[in-house]
Amino acid sequence: MEEKQQNILIIGAGLCGSLLALRLAQRGYNVSVYEKRPDLRKTDISAGRSINLAFSNRGRKGIALVGIEDKVKALCIPMHGRMIHDTHGNTFLSNYSGRTHEHINSISRGDLNTLLLDEAEKHENVNIYFNKKCKSVDFEKTTALFKDYLTKDEFVEDADVIISTDGAGSIMRKSYYLGKKFLFSFSQDYLTHGYKELSILPKDNGVYRIHKNALHIWPRKSFMLIALPNLDGSFTVTLFLSYNEGKYNFNNLTNKDIVLEFFQNEFPDALAIMPNLLDDFFANPTAPLGTIKCSPWHYKGNTLLMGDAAHAIVPFYGQGMNASFEDVVEFDAILDKYEGNWETVFSEYEKTRKKDTDAIADLAIDNFHEMKDHVAKSIFKEKRKIEMALEKEFPNDYASKYSLVTFNENIGYREAMLRGRAQDKAILNMLSDGVISSTDNIKVILEKVKLETATILEDDKIAGLSTEPKEGI
Repeated sequence: MEEKQQNILIIGAGLCGSLLALRLAQRGYNVSVYEKRPDLRKTDISAGRSINLAFSNRGRKGIALVGIEDKVKALCIPMHGRMIHDTHGNTFLSNYSGRTHEHINSISRGDLNTLLLDEAEKHENVNIYFNKKCKSVDFEKTTALFKDYLTKDEFVEDADVIISTDGAGSIMRKSYYLGKKFLFSFSQDYLTHGYKELSILPKDNGVYRIHKNALHIWPRKSFMLIALPNLDGSFTVTLFLSYNEGKYNFNNLTNKDIVLEFFQNEFPDALAIMPNLLDDFFANPTAPLGTIKCSPWHYKGNTLLMGDAAHAIVPFYGQGMNASFEDVVEFDAILDKYEGNWETVFSEYEKTRKKDTDAIADLAIDNFHEMKDHVAKSIFKEKRKIEMALEKEFPNDYASKYSLVTFNENIGYREAMLRGRAQDKAILNMLSDGVISSTDNIKVILEKVKLETATILEDDKIAGLSTEPKEGI
């Protein structure tokens, strides 16, 4: 491959930044990555702050692009569906798909990040620097000001291009906003809920205490507990709870007695296998959950926001990492067309990508309500039963909204959202009206669902609900 003489500076060595560095190195660019945290390969920096990751088809595209699928697969635990736990400890498995080969995977953020950093550093044209905090970006001069946490020295780095992958708290996005050199739109919306990470430890012999190959959910209408498996036999458990609403909330769970009372009342089967609950609860932080949208993502051909820096979302569709990896794939495709003209690359990338990242942000909020409440309702159970049957009997003719988002990686998030929401509305309406039942002939159900979905999509189009979003919105 022809050597590119251009220097690219990436701010942030998380999942998106390290994958991007690897791909750009493969394309022949000189890449420098600056990360404010210590090297996670040498010190544990994630305790209590990392929701387990669900790795699926869109993320796999990014891993395939850089050629490390087998190495990532070794870090994965397949999850075939949601294991729902009621307050009496009863469980039922709700599969993610009626197609047997479709599943998502639990993966450790730290293990995956480590792999990507190692792979990137195999390239001589990549340098990664840790303990270097970005303080500001001069997007007109294409320079960034850093502070070395160890020496306390401040220094400026310049490059041909700066790409910011430094997450929801992005310094470059802040520089765009504070710079007031161009019209910059920004929204940050927090849920009333936060999250706290807990754990279920393995048995003494390393065996899993609950079913290994599922994403476990304890839905309780206004809050929930989830658990994802780890390779060592443990589960990473996350409590999603309001800060100040309801009988139990993060603001009043202040002593051991009330925490135990809360879990005994709401999650007794989980409590029975969490002797470490109180230690985890009071040692680990409570963190907020928010959605970030902004535009533009770029300034001329100098700087670009990517990943959570451009579009942070809540974690309830398991698509945060997958969306960021798909960012790299989409960016790479744009480079194939317009390489050599950064301004065109950046503008075309944003034009192509933003409508889809806005869509997955909205879908993630939808799924929050579905997971904590709807999955336990009888009409939703019947809807899922019908969808599983449709996918099993007609694998090429039907895909649920979840499948469209998670397993149909060749359509964009926005298309998946529009089609999936219409299908949901069609099935729920017909179930409520008694037009269909899960005991009906499955081929008849398919025809009715297709017809009603087409009608809803046409109505939405007439109402302007499914047109292309306007630029910058």
